[in-house]
Amino acid sequence: MDGEIDPEELASLLDEADADAGGGTDAGEATDGLRIVDIRDQRAFDRGHLPESECIPFPELTTRIAELEGADRIVTVCPHGVASQQAAQLIGSYAGTQAARVESLRGGIEAWQRDAGELIPTDDAESADATAGDADEGPDAPF
Repeated sequence: MDGEIDPEELASLLDEADADAGGGTDAGEATDGLRIVDIRDQRAFDRGHLPESECIPFPELTTRIAELEGADRIVTVCPHGVASQQAAQLIGSYAGTQAARVESLRGGIEAWQRDAGELIPTDDAESADATAGDADEGPDAPF
């Protein structure tokens, strides 16, 4: 793990990627090898997530980590920036991502909303929100 990234710095990276690509990238396909990995569960992700992020819930991370191979930079995201630090350590220890710069979003989604921008709901999040109730926003730190 290479440390933490501030929400403002990540927003700047996303703005640069959008400018370079003409604003036409899809989630999980940010330019320059940047991957933003949201480790919350799918329902929480669908209610609102960072631009260009992809959902890989923490419990699935060890079985899906190979999906991140080849990334130049990986930023992990969780509600408050605690569990994402552990996810970043796990990702950074994987042989297929050791060349990548792996960071955790400082302060998590809470800091992103306060300092950088709004969350983007998944298209069908309204229907999921009606059935989700007060679902948990993410994983507890595993250690």
